[in-house]
Amino acid sequence: MTSTPTPEFGGANTIVAAPESEGERLDRFLAQSFATLTRSRIKNLILDGMARREGVTVDDPSELVQAGLTYDLTVPEAVAATPQPEDIPLTILYEDADLIVIDKPAGLVVHPAPGNLTGTLVNALLAHCGDSLTGIGGERRPGIVHRLDKETSGVMVAAKTDFAHAKLSETFANRDLDRHYLALCWGTMTPPAGDIEGAIGRDQRDRKRMAVRAAGGRAALTHYKTLQIWRLAVSLLDVKLSTGRTHQIRVHLANASHPVVGDPIYLRRIPAVSKGLPPMIRARLLDFPRQALHAASLSFTHPRSGEALSFSTEPPADFLALIDALNTTAGLGSDR
Repeated sequence: MTSTPTPEFGGANTIVAAPESEGERLDRFLAQSFATLTRSRIKNLILDGMARREGVTVDDPSELVQAGLTYDLTVPEAVAATPQPEDIPLTILYEDADLIVIDKPAGLVVHPAPGNLTGTLVNALLAHCGDSLTGIGGERRPGIVHRLDKETSGVMVAAKTDFAHAKLSETFANRDLDRHYLALCWGTMTPPAGDIEGAIGRDQRDRKRMAVRAAGGRAALTHYKTLQIWRLAVSLLDVKLSTGRTHQIRVHLANASHPVVGDPIYLRRIPAVSKGLPPMIRARLLDFPRQALHAASLSFTHPRSGEALSFSTEPPADFLALIDALNTTAGLGSDR
C-alpha cells in the first residue's frame, strides 16, 4: 500500500491496495493511507460518496478491500470561515437552557456548506441563542442532531448544550421519538396504508442523488397512510420514518413510482396520471417550485427533565394553497 500521509484537497487521491490490505475494511484501509485524516472523517467522506473503487462510487465504509484494485478518495477543500451569527427571523416553538425547537421554513439551509456558507439555520441560531450556547465539543455552536432538506419545511430541534446534544443524538440514533411528515405525491398508493422498505445509498451514476440499492445501501423503512386523494392523480400522505436516511421519503416514494410533487431531483418526467387533471391545476402542480414535503410533528423526551414533548405545525402557505386549489378547482372533487 502506498502511503500518502498528506492528501491533496479538492481532488482525487489514488491508492492501489497492496496484498496485505486484502480483506481490510475500506475506512480502516484509507485511514492508514491518509495519516492526517481521522477514521471518522474518512467514514463520513465514504458515506458522502467521495470514495471510488476502480472508478465506481463506494459508499459503504465496511466494504472489504480487494488487493490490486485502485481506490480513490476525494477530500473537499476545507471551509475556512467559521459560521457567524446572522439576524435571520426564526419561528420558535419552544426553548429552554438545553434545546430549541423551531418551525423551519422552506428555502432555509440547515448547516453551512460550500455554496451556502451564510444565511443558514446555524447562522440564525448563533445570533438568536448567543451566550446561552454553552458549547458543543468545546465550540460555542448549536448542536444539529437531525436535518431537513433545504426545501423541506417543518419542526426541527437543536441542542444548546453538550449534555443535550449527546442525549438527543442518542434519541435519534435509537429512534426513541415520533415524527410525521405530510407529503403530496403523484398517483395513488396501493395499498392506501403500508410500508416501503428498501436499502438506500448513493446513486452510482449520480453522486448528488440517493437510490434504493440492491447492495451497498443502508436499511431504510418508511410507513405511510393516505389522507386524501384527488382524481386518482394526486395523494396527500402522512409519512412516518423508522429510519433516517438522506432523502428517505423522496427516494422511497419515487422508487414506488409516486414521486413527491415538485421534487427537483427525483421527479424525472411528467407523471402520466397528471394528464387527466384540468389544465390549470395540472400546470400548478407541475410548476410547484420545490418538493411538497413538510415535517408536520415531532415528539420526544426532554433530555434533562424526562418530560414528554410534542410539537406540530401547519404546512407553509404555498403547500396549503396547493391543497386548497386541488379542493376547489371546478370538477376536481376529493376522492377521499
